[in-house]
Amino acid sequence: MGHQTRSEKIFDIANYVLLAVIAFIMFFPLLYVFSVSFSSMHDFITKDFILWPENWETKAYQYIFGNDQFIRSIFVSIYVTIVGTFINLFFTSTMAYGLTRNAQGQKFILMAVVFSLIFQAGMIPTYLIVNNTGLMDTTWALMLPIAIAPFNLIVMRQFFMNIPNELTESAHVDGANELQIFWKIILPLSKPALAAIGLFYAVNHWNNYFHAMLYITDPAKWPIQVVLRQMVITQDMTINPEEIFQGAPPPPETIQMAAIIVATIPILIVYPFLQKHFAKGVMLGAVKG
Repeated sequence: MGHQTRSEKIFDIANYVLLAVIAFIMFFPLLYVFSVSFSSMHDFITKDFILWPENWETKAYQYIFGNDQFIRSIFVSIYVTIVGTFINLFFTSTMAYGLTRNAQGQKFILMAVVFSLIFQAGMIPTYLIVNNTGLMDTTWALMLPIAIAPFNLIVMRQFFMNIPNELTESAHVDGANELQIFWKIILPLSKPALAAIGLFYAVNHWNNYFHAMLYITDPAKWPIQVVLRQMVITQDMTINPEEIFQGAPPPPETIQMAAIIVATIPILIVYPFLQKHFAKGVMLGAVKG
């Protein structure tokens, strides 16, 4: 690294300061939510603003993990996220690979994908389709209608097109069919793209609550985000905290903050394991080699 000029040093310092400010702005709400979730009744009542709890208390988390509906909703979200992401990757990768082959009608299908990216059907037609296909009040309604995201499909197709044709041609010479080429050559080389697209899909499934509100009427099948919305926005705690705690129950606000922390942790745990593949997959899928 060569000697930096004064203007370059000032530019670097300004960048560091700006990035530090942005990082603090993004981290501060999470710190506040974390602090309130562990705060005692006394701290919550006497202090106007809590940056760090003085008297740590876990009653809010005791309520959360003692609430059967909340625990059940976590498992529903985990199931929908895992199965839904698998469905997304299966259909997205197979269709994207098919659109890289010189097949009849390929251009028409690709134009239809681009059209659906710009013009979407809307809420009412989608609701009618889900209702008429018998998916109402099932977890399949949270996965099948969004099996393929057009943008992710285009990115995946672009990634497949970057793979050298010599690999597939040599496999054809050796007698491999398209399914074998896709399974044994294309997919192993596409792990970065699959990790990146999979993370997009998984985050979308985990944070999705609107579809569950439309299609799921049974509270036992609600994902975590719907239960969290009930607790935070509608103030519906399902179980009165006074029924669980013999003494003074925790404030509803601390329970809400604890629910937010619990609902956020799983996706935060998954991201570091996919970060390397995520960055590489986004770069390779966006550049034509």
